[in-house]
Amino acid sequence: MDNSEQLRLLSIFHYVLGALEICFCFMGLLYVFMGLSLVFSPKSWTSKGGEMPPPFMGWIFAGIGGFWVLAALIFGILTIVSGRYISQKRNKTFSTVIAGINCLFMPLGTILGIFTIVTLSKKEVIDLYNEKQNPEEVSELA
Repeated sequence: MDNSEQLRLLSIFHYVLGALEICFCFMGLLYVFMGLSLVFSPKSWTSKGGEMPPPFMGWIFAGIGGFWVLAALIFGILTIVSGRYISQKRNKTFSTVIAGINCLFMPLGTILGIFTIVTLSKKEVIDLYNEKQNPEEVSELA
């Protein structure tokens, strides 16, 4: 398999992982709704005669859920953008950084991140990126 084909596959896998990360962000909405429920309807969280939870607990849950949604949405969008950059053979540093961040999203992000870092570190791939950025310099050298 040649390097252009590897880059094409990497970009497709970035699109898929980015979509999965965006879908993953919706799980944080469970925390947001649970937290808002604790704030606005605390009686639904108590048994008969039990104490109601303090309102700050609801805000903590909502805040954690909101952060989760925002972080997963940003990571998903950045992963998709990285896939686009890989397909265009530009911004190699951006794609390498996003690959490192995706290593935290186990197991799929780790696998894709490692393969991305290894592939983008190859001399032939670096030459493809340089050729794409400076086509007139490469043609002068040939």
